Order: sequence, then C-alpha cells, then structure tokens
Amino acid sequence: MKKMLVIILALSITAIAYNESFAEKNTFVDSIKFIQYLDENTALEEVKNGNLDMYYYRISSDRLENNQSREGLKVFDSTGGSYSLLVNPAESEKMNPFSNKDARFALNYLVDRKLIVNELMSGYGSPTISYYGPTDPEYLTIIKELESFNFKYNPALAEEIISKSMIERGATKSDDKWIMNNNEVEIRIFIRSDDPVRKSIGEILSVELEKIGFTVKKDYGDLNKAFVVVYGSNPADMNWNLYTEGWGRSAFVKYDSIGLGQMYSPWFSNMPGFNDPSYWNYENEKLDKLTQEIYKGDFENSEKRSQLIQDAIIEGINESVRIFLASKIDQYVVNENVEGVINDLGAGVPTRFTPINVKTNDEELTVGVKQIYQGAWNPIMGLTDTYSRHIWGIISDPITFKHPFTGETFPVRAEWKVETLGADEKIKVPIESKMWDPIIQKWKNVPSETFATSKVTLDFKFSNWHNGESMDMNDILHSLYFTMEWGTQTDENDKTFDTEFTPRAAQSIQTIIAINQLDENTVEVYVNYWHFDENEIAEWASLWSPVPWEITASMEEAVTDGKVSFSRSGATNKNVNWLSLIVPKDAEIIKGYLQEYKDSKFIPNSLKENQKSWKYYENRYNSSIKWIENNNHAVISNGPFYLEAYSPESRTITVKAFEDKSYPHKIGKWSEFENTQFPIIKKINMDKIVQQGENIDIFVNTNYADSILYFIIDSKGKIQFSKELKINEDKSIIKITSEESKKLQTGGNSVKIFAISNSVLKPDFYETSFLVSETNLEEPKTNRSLLDIENKINYDMWIVGIIIIIVIIGIVGYLKIQSKP
Repeated sequence: MKKMLVIILALSITAIAYNESFAEKNTFVDSIKFIQYLDENTALEEVKNGNLDMYYYRISSDRLENNQSREGLKVFDSTGGSYSLLVNPAESEKMNPFSNKDARFALNYLVDRKLIVNELMSGYGSPTISYYGPTDPEYLTIIKELESFNFKYNPALAEEIISKSMIERGATKSDDKWIMNNNEVEIRIFIRSDDPVRKSIGEILSVELEKIGFTVKKDYGDLNKAFVVVYGSNPADMNWNLYTEGWGRSAFVKYDSIGLGQMYSPWFSNMPGFNDPSYWNYENEKLDKLTQEIYKGDFENSEKRSQLIQDAIIEGINESVRIFLASKIDQYVVNENVEGVINDLGAGVPTRFTPINVKTNDEELTVGVKQIYQGAWNPIMGLTDTYSRHIWGIISDPITFKHPFTGETFPVRAEWKVETLGADEKIKVPIESKMWDPIIQKWKNVPSETFATSKVTLDFKFSNWHNGESMDMNDILHSLYFTMEWGTQTDENDKTFDTEFTPRAAQSIQTIIAINQLDENTVEVYVNYWHFDENEIAEWASLWSPVPWEITASMEEAVTDGKVSFSRSGATNKNVNWLSLIVPKDAEIIKGYLQEYKDSKFIPNSLKENQKSWKYYENRYNSSIKWIENNNHAVISNGPFYLEAYSPESRTITVKAFEDKSYPHKIGKWSEFENTQFPIIKKINMDKIVQQGENIDIFVNTNYADSILYFIIDSKGKIQFSKELKINEDKSIIKITSEESKKLQTGGNSVKIFAISNSVLKPDFYETSFLVSETNLEEPKTNRSLLDIENKINYDMWIVGIIIIIVIIGIVGYLKIQSKP
C-alpha cells in the first residue's frame, strides 16, 4: 500500500474445458485453498502430480535443470526479491563492534556477493550493494554512484578496517581473539533457518567473523522468531548483532517513493529501534530529510528527484546499517493444466492478478505456501510479511495498483481527474472544503484563502463489503479521520499514537489540505504534492479504506484501551497482542466493541456531521457482528475473494469467490496481462576483428522490440558511444563511422545491445567482444558468424540499465509537453 497510507487504511471464453459456466462470476475459480509446505522439494512433487496447482515460493534451480525434471510443470522466472544483512548499530554496555560505522562498512568487503549468486543461488540473481538492484527502474539513476564504491570480496581489507576500529575503542587481541574488559568480544548472528540461501549466508559470514577473531554465537529461526529477537527487542540489549534478511515485492513500481525510506531511514520505523521510545534508536537526520523529500514529492523536476535518490543511496551505503547482497531470480512452478498465470515483474507468479485470473480443470485452486501465518493481520501496521500479503491481495481491493510490466499507476476502484499547474503554482481550495481537526475533534472548513498544489477528483467504484453492507462515503471519511488523528501526536499522553504508524502518517498529513464531497461517490482532494507523472499525484491523493468504518473504529478503541496494538513494536512495548483480525480471540474483542456500539447507539465523531438514521448504523453493527459469529474472524473487506476459514491445526487458509453483482470487475478483467510479449534479440552479425579508423556495421535482428540501444565500450571499460535506434521490420544496423572508430582502443573492446519494447520495461540483452587492430589483418572466417540467441550472455547488471533509460526518456518526453517543469 503506497504513499498516503489512507488506509487504512470481457474475455471471450472459448475453452469450456474449464468450469461449465461463468455467468455472474467475478473469478474463474470458486475457491482457493492455501496449504503450508515448508519443504520445497515436497511441494515440487505435489505440483507435478497435481495435488497442488502452484507453489508460492522459489524452487531451487538444481531441481529444474533439465526437461525431465520439468515434466508436468510450467516454470516461470521472476525478479523482484533481494537478500540483505541488517546490522545492529546500537551503543551498549556490552561491546558492539558494529556501533562503529567503519566496522559496519567493512562488512561490504567481508561478504562474497559473487559466491552468494554463483554458488548459493546457482546463478539465479545478481550481486547488488543497494536496495535498487539491476531489475529496478531506478537503477540507472544510481549506477555511477554504485560503481564508485567498487566493492569486491576482500577479507584482508575488511579485517584491517575492523581491527583499526577495535583498537581505537580499547580492544586487544589475545590468542587470535578480540578481548574487551577481559571478555571475548561476542557477535550474535540471527540466521534464517527456513531459507537455505540465507542459512548458508549466515554460516559463511560466521566463519569469516571467527577468522577475524570474534566469538560468534549463531541463533537460528524463522520470521516469527525474528519478530521477537530482532524486530521486537531493544537493540541495546544486544540480543543480535547481525540478521540475514530477505525481501519480496508485491508489485513492479516505476517511480518508487517509499523504498529508500523503508530500507535506510529511521523515520519509516524499519531501522533498529523501530521508533519505540523505550528503545535505543538509530538516528540519521540526513537520510530522514532526503527520503522524506522523495516520499512527499518535494522536488521541482525529475533531475532533482534523481539527485535526492543518489544522495540517499550514497548515505545509506556509507552508513551500512542495512547492507544489500544480491537480487534474486526466483523460479516458480505451476502445474501444466493451469492457465492464466500472470508473472509480474516485481511480485512474480504470486501477484494478486494470478489467483483472480487463473483457470483450472477444477473449481478449486490449491496453492502451496512456505508459511501460512507470520506476524499479524490488520490493515494498519500488520500484514508486513510476504506470505500474508499474497492472500490479503485477493481479499482486499486497493484503489490503485501498478501495471505488472510497466510499473505505472492505474486505477482499480476509482476513476480520477488530476489538475495541477506545476510544482510552483497553486490552485485555490473552495471554502466548503474541510479537514479533520484532531484538537477540536471535528471536521473544520478551510480558511477562505487556502491554496493547494494539486487537485484530484475521485469517482469511487463502490461495492458491497463481504458482510453484505454497501461501501459508502462514510468509509472514506473515517479513513481520512484515522490518518489525521493517528498522524498527529497532540501531547505525550495522546493515546492515538503508534510507534510505527504515526511517524509515517505524520509525513502524509503534511501534504493533505482538504477534501470536498461532490456527491455520494465523488470527492475532490486537495494536496500539496506534485509529480511529473499525473497518475502518481492521483495515487498520492487517493482516499480509500480496505475495511468497513465500524471495524476500524472497533480496532481503534481496542488499541486505545490497551488490549492490543496495531504494530509489532507497540505490542512488544506494551506487552499486549499484535492485533490480528484472523485470530478468533482478537475477533471476539472487535465483536465486543461492535456490540457495545450497538447497545449504546454509538456514532463516531468522524461521522456525526452528516448523520444518518440510526437504522443505518445498527445495520452496520449487526452485519459485522453476525459475520464474526459465523466465520470466527473479523476479516471483512471488498475484494474478489473473501476469507472463509483459517485452520492453524491443518495449516490452511481457504478463500471463496465473492459472487456479488455489486463487485465492479467481472471475470477475465485482468486477462490482458497474460500473454505479454517480451523483446527478443534473435541474432547479431558482426566482424570479430575490425580495423581502427574503418566503418563498422553491426546487424541486429529482433522480435517484439520497438528500438535498440547500444553501448560501445573500450578495453579500459569506458563507454565510447551509445545511441538508441528505431527498428524497421525487426532489423537494425548499428553504424560506427570511421571517425568514431578512431577513438577505439586497440585490443579487446565490447558491444552491449538492448532490445527495447514500449509496452514492457524489461529489455533483452546481448554482449560480445571484438578486436580492434591498427592494421588490416586477414580475418579468419571462423571469427565472423551469426551469433544466435542461445549463445548470448544474460548479463543482469546491464539489463536494467536500459529499463531506467526508458524511464528517463519517458520523463523527458513528458516534461516537454508540460507548460511548467
């Protein structure tokens, strides 16, 4: 869920071989059962024999290396995830080597990223040193900054830097062991044992640290244990020094506004201390300022935005509190009888579009998952793990989402119109517009001379909630109330404060000026936010709620009464449960408040202004109470599936199709994403030996490409020429003139060629070397050949280089159209 955190916050069916009738249906399958399979090998066999339709976790490449091992399967390669190390920088009474920035930075030389990719990941990935890896659209923006670090595996250099730091702090070495205050210096590393790659990373790093002279204690566990040991403890207690993290993506994002804040900056509550006021907290004002400006759109043009990203990346890497190691290429398996899979460039096969769009021979889809329940299910500060979000994504519809292959924002449950005059111009806000005031606890009209940077008119596509009640404007107003209320801390005793949510919401509410309701489905939203892509402005201003207002009100009171907490860190600090609507005990708490509201005829302050008859509120309370009684959980949302049952004993979650006429997206809505054509370089024809000062022609044949971009790189690694060429009937000729070829170094040179599609931000890539000579050498015929696609090098670090160039080209084109930059 992106940005404002407000919150809370047709297909022609020709193959009747699947389900018999699709009349009045919103999805092809009637139900989906998610079943936990911890062991990937067992899951693979179950997909092959048809007991599972697909598995929502990567399969090791050595299990899929030949046609026989792939029999009965469809295999999808997916990018988007990554591995990192979280480093504890806390000052403590106990010696912490990594409270020193230089020692943390030295870890970049102690980890062998190439070994991780080539050996542990079997080549399915790329070494990376930042949050943005080779498959991210922001990558080319920072490639020069990344190259400047020139990190290589160098344990001797790492030991030299760490030793200098230790000696400066008073440590000594005795019998090859670091000693401080007569005690061996101990490093505790929390290793994820449920992931073979992260388990190996942790064990290899442990050996490296022992070689330097540290006593290493290894603590193994899964995400649930990490929530306690790492994310749920005071860093100063030294329960951990290092943690092997893993990350997934829920979508492919063209213009990322939150990633750098989440991964590097304290304000986002995802760095050690997690903004719990009772803990030691990592602080970095520079990173906070840079990433908040990116988050809030505080830039005048694309160049300023790029500079902010570059500065934040440099600071994040220099601080080395979170150290990125590798980006992943995950292989997902699907049974051969399943059709309609959508392989999102960010989320991969588990994208929300896949279960909504797939077709099987049965009416039930069976999906294997690595974990069935981790963390907590609440839409405020729960649903933080990949496993729960895969399921939540089909239970709850967002108002916006990202195109799976371009990363561009598009509307899901609204239509919009954006009005803006540029970053430096203002629009007058009508005096009938209003905003929630947390001090007086009322909606308040704006002053007469109020101005905003942008205006977004949202026409909502409401439907029924899963409990049968209709979504309406009260759900929208209450979600805005919640963001304003919980994003403002009036004093130290303010109960509407959460250590993780409030700092994020506080940034958003600085830009929200007012809303003006036009009718029962339409509002104008005024914000001090600008972006060169109007869809990004619309997304920022989008108001939405994933649950009914009465559920939000009940959750809020349960938290302010001290019974539960919205966030993990809040739960730990207050010694209460992390609120989870899927858990029967927590659902009963919610039901209790609903019953109390009904009995006392309670109406939230946020809804009193346009008060309806009591029957409306009574129906709302009754429907949610009945839902909880019938289903034993309080997960009520608005997506194409609803949660039927969660069984901890059998480790299963079952969702059923929400066959309701009010739901706006009918069967086959997302089928356009099924058969995307990726650009392909079919063959290259060029001389392997060329003469300096002579014309050079390179012939390129492609499919599904609109243009090619090439780089000629000399023997010293310097880019000499680059140019984009339009493709004519799948053919292009790269022409290097005699004057240009004079600039080439004699000896080995190389050419990198990218095939670009305007509809998919993932180019194909080819690289080869050629020899430049001073004199005319007779070229052996064997050195002149057609280079087939099968022989080309798949070089991921450059693949995404082109992705970003496409983004930059698009930005420049957009800015030329606008009257204001």
